Amino acid sequence: MFGMGFGELVLILLIVVVVFGATKLPQLGDGLGRAIKNFKRAVNASNEIEVAPKAEPKGNLDEATEQPGKVAK
Repeated sequence: MFGMGFGELVLILLIVVVVFGATKLPQLGDGLGRAIKNFKRAVNASNEIEVAPKAEPKGNLDEATEQPGKVAK
């Protein structure tokens, strides 16, 4: 793998444990796994953009009063 032997991989793992600590390694692995999963999902997703306008609620309700045609004061 990339021209590295078993000894080099163990040394790198040892340095990672020293730098991040053993308690942070599961969190780092989880974050890396999520990042890879999201990247794969983004690569496999279609490149289409939805340009259709969203459906508006029926009727013209005022947000403040929730009654048609009345304006809150």
